[in-house]
Amino acid sequence: MAKTATKSAKKPAAKAAAKPAAQAAAKPAVKAAAKPAAKAKAKSAKKPAVKLSMLKPSVNNMTVRVFARAAGLGADETDAWGHTRSPEFTARNPSHLTPMIEDKGLPRGVLWESCAIMQYLANKHGLEKFYPKAPAKRAMIDSAMFYLVGTLYPYVARATYPFLGFPQYAGEVGHSDAHPDKKSEAQKAAMAAIAEPLEVFHSFFRDGKPFIGGKNPSIADIRLAATLEFLAVVDYPLPKWAKEYMAAIEKALGKAYAEPAGDVRGYIAYVRSQAKA
Repeated sequence: MAKTATKSAKKPAAKAAAKPAAQAAAKPAVKAAAKPAAKAKAKSAKKPAVKLSMLKPSVNNMTVRVFARAAGLGADETDAWGHTRSPEFTARNPSHLTPMIEDKGLPRGVLWESCAIMQYLANKHGLEKFYPKAPAKRAMIDSAMFYLVGTLYPYVARATYPFLGFPQYAGEVGHSDAHPDKKSEAQKAAMAAIAEPLEVFHSFFRDGKPFIGGKNPSIADIRLAATLEFLAVVDYPLPKWAKEYMAAIEKALGKAYAEPAGDVRGYIAYVRSQAKA
């Protein structure tokens, strides 16, 4: 009887001792496995900052500055004012244009042109909210941006650059030695031409939607809204829809839009004050 009692007493004691020991051994293993996984997840969720060379008064540069912020990419910005013609800059970027991003994944390490930069970053980071993958939807975004760069922006540039103090395009009246009256006439013609492509964005690309991208601003919307900022320098009478559209984009994007836009607006205010002085 004593032998049986001893056996029965030993077994529960052994099990009771073994269970906490097993649990104690298991807990650190779970924690050790969980910590690296959590760290890895956090690390992959964080997108690297975009290394961006830019000029604050420019709406082309504003476009990428807005997009980088709105997309949560951050921006490691370098003000390239006065440095775009330096040997160091042109060695990397022979076009001497901004905005310019630097990325080791690019064949030549750098990329300029605002639309190309936004397309690249959206593709790289899977930002479908701003640049949809569906071929038909993407085609409309691309078409809107190409139409802006090829048709609307040249009119805006011809109308505003003389007031902004920006270099005029070679071969045009504004860049020539033509009489000031001829330059003024060309500038007014460019201003008059803005209305038609602007209406195309309203009636065709938006087509009753809040934005070109639908419910949310796309990269084409960011490019268009930024472009329209320059028209303030010539007091261009934007139609009601365009004013509401720009306000809606700024509301949707918040500080991501307002901060870079503030630099452009500040420069325009400075230019206007100098003209009055």
